[in-house]
Amino acid sequence: MALTQARCTLAAREIGMVSLTLELPDGVFASMRKAPEEFGREMRVAAAVKWYELRQVSQGRAAEIAGLSRADFIDALSRYAVSPFQIDVDETGARGRGWLRRGC
Repeated sequence: MALTQARCTLAAREIGMVSLTLELPDGVFASMRKAPEEFGREMRVAAAVKWYELRQVSQGRAAEIAGLSRADFIDALSRYAVSPFQIDVDETGARGRGWLRRGC
């Protein structure tokens, strides 16, 4: 099985830039219909979106990881059907109950 390297660079504010090399089967790129470089860029975005969704990183940090502006990252969240707002249902319920008590 032939392997192709996909390079992507991850941003790390404290230490500058770090280069990460992945070896993936050639078939991955064909099935995704992407060149290795494009696949690497998309992988950065997908990872950043998932880490944001899991609340492991802030929106700003996720945009930095993805290599996108914050506005472009919000567009990427839309493509992945992930809300740009991080709020718990419990939190909104508590806020709603507070509003009801105040008569707002």
